[in-house]
Amino acid sequence: MTLEEKVGQLVQYSAGQPTGPGTGRTDYADMIQKGQIGALFNITTAREANAFQRIAMEKSRLQIPLVFGLDVIHGYRTEFPIPLGLAATWQPDIVQRAARVAAREASASGIRWAFSPMIDIARDARWGRMAEGFGEDTYLDSAMARAYVLGYQGEQLSAPDSVAACPKHYVGYGAAEGGRDYNSVEISEHTLREFYLPPFHAAVDAGAATIMTGFNSLNGVPTSANPFTIRQILRKEWGFQGLVDSDWTSIGELIPHGIANDPATAARKAILAGVEMDMVSSSYHDTMANLARSGQVPEADINEAVRHVLRVKFALGLFEHPYTDEKQEAGTMLQPESVALARTAAERSLVLLKNSPSGGAAPLLPLSSDSNNVALIGPLADDAADMLGSWSAQGRAEDAVTLRAALVQKLGADHVRYAKGSDITKASDEQIAGAVKTAQESDIVILALGESGPDMTGEAASRAHLGLPGRQQQLLEAVVGTGKPVVLILFSGRPLTLPWAFEHVPSVLAAWFPGVQAGPALVRTLFGETNPTGKLPVSWPRAVGQEPLYYNALNTGRPAGNADLTKPPWEGSDKFISRYIDEQNSPQFPFGYGLTYTIFSYGPTQTSSAQFSAKILNDVLRDVKRTSNSELTLSADITNTGTRASEETVQLYVRLEGTSTAQPIRALKGFQHVQLAAGQTQHVIFHLGPDAFALWDDQNKYVVEPARAKIWISPDSAHGSEAVIEITK
Repeated sequence: MTLEEKVGQLVQYSAGQPTGPGTGRTDYADMIQKGQIGALFNITTAREANAFQRIAMEKSRLQIPLVFGLDVIHGYRTEFPIPLGLAATWQPDIVQRAARVAAREASASGIRWAFSPMIDIARDARWGRMAEGFGEDTYLDSAMARAYVLGYQGEQLSAPDSVAACPKHYVGYGAAEGGRDYNSVEISEHTLREFYLPPFHAAVDAGAATIMTGFNSLNGVPTSANPFTIRQILRKEWGFQGLVDSDWTSIGELIPHGIANDPATAARKAILAGVEMDMVSSSYHDTMANLARSGQVPEADINEAVRHVLRVKFALGLFEHPYTDEKQEAGTMLQPESVALARTAAERSLVLLKNSPSGGAAPLLPLSSDSNNVALIGPLADDAADMLGSWSAQGRAEDAVTLRAALVQKLGADHVRYAKGSDITKASDEQIAGAVKTAQESDIVILALGESGPDMTGEAASRAHLGLPGRQQQLLEAVVGTGKPVVLILFSGRPLTLPWAFEHVPSVLAAWFPGVQAGPALVRTLFGETNPTGKLPVSWPRAVGQEPLYYNALNTGRPAGNADLTKPPWEGSDKFISRYIDEQNSPQFPFGYGLTYTIFSYGPTQTSSAQFSAKILNDVLRDVKRTSNSELTLSADITNTGTRASEETVQLYVRLEGTSTAQPIRALKGFQHVQLAAGQTQHVIFHLGPDAFALWDDQNKYVVEPARAKIWISPDSAHGSEAVIEITK
């Protein structure tokens, strides 16, 4: 290979629908023929992909195939719930199957590289990209990361229906200051290793073929030119052998970051840090050959980067099978089993936040199938496009079934009164008045409110205010003011701060953006054909001033403990503790929370031993030896005390005390699902190994230390009875 041909393998451009600032280039065919491009993305049909591929295979000197990528985030044509909704299922098996569907559909269009999963830990609901990830917890995020990678890449990456996964954004992007997208990030190495890196490590261990860097700076060094995170941790410590890609123009953005004054310096710093493919910025194409010839970049570094690119192409089987069968494309999309899985995923993603009685002894939900005078009100009740959320790939509004369509199918048009009530960001007095009249003429009201999926969530969609947009709050209060029973369905890519709603509305359901089967999933859940089983993957704030808000925080030296934080200090409550004087510390709803149509009670947490040896656990961590004493068994009895069969997600949390570094007040270390009939009790057992008790110590070493461990088996991160064990030397 000539130097220019080597550099060409490191160059990537968008040749279709732009998903960022444009490059101004249109000469891709000529560049491919000259061997100057290694990858293209945003091409979405097999015909287009094959046309470009023929140039590479028939007209370029080396006949190296292109690889085509796309931001496949939560489905390709069959759109599943947004990733935050998928995380709310707490069902990695469903997520893996959803990723497999996306891989089959995307590969049928010639796309063999998916720029996901996004596995940034997101603790701040102001950040719009919270919608694209799996929430605030390291353990849950890691489980979902593995599921995505395994689903995308299948049993064999070379299979024609597999795609290379690309976990992103490496690393720390979710901790953008103020929740403002692209903003700088300052987190210690300890916090980085304990919370932000593990999902990426899990993805690498699952076999991820590629990794994408981020837009953000990390402790002053942009992540797209950060040798510590890429060369030291990713390559040396984890042994990653795949390809490291930049994000859209993130190499060129090293200039506004302030660590380069020209594209050549940006390119040099990026490749020396270990970023091997330049997405869109053209910095590598324009400057890399000259940098190598002048000795500023060793050609050995370029060779290594090219090897990683070619290794992925070989692994995908592109050299043997560069083309996509165009006859198979249409028939692969929206297959019945794929749509059925989308409905199941949507049902499992719904989180019941509140379900109180309204004029009777029983909770408002589930609704009776005999309901024959229902008002459906709200801007999201019949908006198919918004059901797909942000980053909907090739999902189409015509594919999505709205809440209105499904409700009419369930009850009949004569029994559903519909009023839009408002647009998402604006409303007229007449619209609100019309909605009130519709509510008054009905027996029960279903309100569908929230954000716009494509416009107000995802990339470049940070919000300083987390309430309902436009005049939706006014609409909500006016409809509730009629005195009719109200079910509020929230569509959003983040938790919304709605204290008035949670005080005055009997039943509230978090629907996220549920995908193509939004309507059927919601209607089946509202009418009790299936139970809501989703659990929150994020803490739900009372006020935006609590952000960033996350359950696995440190205790501080002055914890609030059991202090009454509903009162300000001047009314007699404690002042000199870690608190707000005008709001409670606790979230509106804790991480892991979610109601269903029955009630589960938890017995005490029981442990198989009162002591555990740190030495034995550390031997296992170092792969020295595993013994019968290297695993702790925890258990609890879970009883369905209600009248309906249902599933419960049983969670296990650990807190370590007396360690060299302060540890979270709780940290999720396991979860499992149990299906219980009414009145049934099940003895639920967890087996914990060394990783459940390991931490990053004051020297940033991963070890188990002597400590007191408190352990809860509980329905969420705020409840449960604790068991205590001692980890001895």
